[in-house]
Amino acid sequence: MSVPAIAVVSPSHPLASLRGMIPRATAAGYVQLVLTDRSTLTEGRNFGVMSPLIWRLADLGAKHAFLRAGLGWGIMPQHMVEEDIARGTLVTIELEAHPSIGSAFSMHAIYRKDMPPGPAGRWFVDQLKQRSS
Repeated sequence: MSVPAIAVVSPSHPLASLRGMIPRATAAGYVQLVLTDRSTLTEGRNFGVMSPLIWRLADLGAKHAFLRAGLGWGIMPQHMVEEDIARGTLVTIELEAHPSIGSAFSMHAIYRKDMPPGPAGRWFVDQLKQRSS
């Protein structure tokens, strides 16, 4: 399943004043807010990171709040920021294409055959299957 994603900043952020496609080099000059994986599965790997100036947040809600406060730019699930965009508390920015950044977040359910998910996990897998078809 994929969830549409969009790059956003606070209207007070310097990137908000730029029109058209923002080059990667320009975006790299500003703090990028990045959701971090708390597990060791992706340790030492970066996904969708364009800037050397990174603030890692362990919670998507905190990232959302930091974006609204103008503390950086970031890519968010579109459904989480649509209301902010409509109210003008966040604005979209168009970033130059980057090989590791797509227009959606992928969602997967992976489990070991010898340890199948319990009731909540099965419900989640069923939801993913229904929404991806």
